[in-house]
Amino acid sequence: MKYISTRGQMKPVEFQEAVMTGLAPDGGLLLPASLPDVGDRLAAWAKLSFQDLAYEVISLFATDIPSDDLKKLINNSYATFEHPEVAPTVEIGDFHILELFHGPTLAFKDVALQLLGNLFEYILEQRGGTLNILGATSGDTGSAAIHGVRGKPKINIFIMHPAGRTSPLQEKQMTSVLDRNVFNLAVDGTFDDCQHIMKTTFADVDFKTEYALGAVNSVNWARVLAQTVYYFYSAFQVMEKTGTNTVQFSVPTGNFGDILAGYLAQRMGLPISKLILATNENDILSRFFNTGIYGMADVVPTISPSMDIQVASNFERYLYYRAGQEPEKVVALLDGFKKSGTLAVDVNENGVVDDLFVAGRGDTASTLATIKRYKEQFGYVLDPHTAVGVLVAEAHRSADVPTICLATAHPAKFTQAIIDATGEAVHHPTLDALADAETRCDSIANHVDAVKQYLVEHI
Repeated sequence: MKYISTRGQMKPVEFQEAVMTGLAPDGGLLLPASLPDVGDRLAAWAKLSFQDLAYEVISLFATDIPSDDLKKLINNSYATFEHPEVAPTVEIGDFHILELFHGPTLAFKDVALQLLGNLFEYILEQRGGTLNILGATSGDTGSAAIHGVRGKPKINIFIMHPAGRTSPLQEKQMTSVLDRNVFNLAVDGTFDDCQHIMKTTFADVDFKTEYALGAVNSVNWARVLAQTVYYFYSAFQVMEKTGTNTVQFSVPTGNFGDILAGYLAQRMGLPISKLILATNENDILSRFFNTGIYGMADVVPTISPSMDIQVASNFERYLYYRAGQEPEKVVALLDGFKKSGTLAVDVNENGVVDDLFVAGRGDTASTLATIKRYKEQFGYVLDPHTAVGVLVAEAHRSADVPTICLATAHPAKFTQAIIDATGEAVHHPTLDALADAETRCDSIANHVDAVKQYLVEHI
């Protein structure tokens, strides 16, 4: 399997090179040159464990890793999860909730980042050398990435987060990891600022090469690939349980990576009838799928901080398919967006942007009300991100097609929001243990040069 850039100015590379490259040298994002059609494999895959299914899916894309090595990488990665199914699906009211928070940091990012950390280590063992990871987080990616590579020789990790704009527990999960190879940077700005610094630094190809920089954000193809697995896994379970032959998914998203994984699974042949895209007040994505216009606005701090994003990094991968897989059209759209802060696509003959997608948003009041209602009616506590997905799903539920809502984080990570909604906190021993933990973090200016200088001084 070869990988190409969405912007067309990179020669095709194999999977291991794609993992280590992260962001393409031309500034684009890597994608497989073609997606496999797995329609004739679905019946056999439906009976597999999560780990065995992950091997079947990922092996189609990681063709330069020997089979036994890949199986070992996958099994080791998911041995860190609390639940034997890794990503179980439970029925709550009208919906099926796909619980993605049973990993070490209690967030869906663990599903990909436990594997990515082990992939990095494996590739470095094969090739030699070192890797210095530069990442940006709006909340959960940082701690999941840190826990994926903490203590690993030959790897340093530098994670930027927007100062004061993650939940206190999200910040504590990152900054309480004191391994010598872990560096936390509190940037005086928003997540979009952190992401801009990261992408600009990677765009300096000479600097990236000299300091052996690598990416853990969902710009890294391996992140998205690993996330496609749980769409297959949950869909198989729900279709068997309900006797249906299709499902729809509701996905709370800010950076478009998680729902992109579902989009790619559908393109590969998984029978998904709808992808329900859910945003909070930072609704650039829901506005796009309702109007065809992708336009920036100011970032609004919310109770679902991991979605407080206005420039969705993975949206470029969707644009590549939307533009007929023609890089020149992608570049033209992005150049226009860079100049004006807006890009537009035509709606189709049905008057919508994409027949696969529907979209909506939930504000703080409606999100809190949803958390309260599900606790009272079903005894089930949704975290604020998951609650946004459930809220939007309620407007698009189907009598004939079961709806799977992605639960992206454990509610205990968002103490104040849960107290505001239900009057009482939710606890988890992993988080309770952080109460008196020592922390380490450096504050840094919101500027590319400041971050580059920090990297030079600490690598």
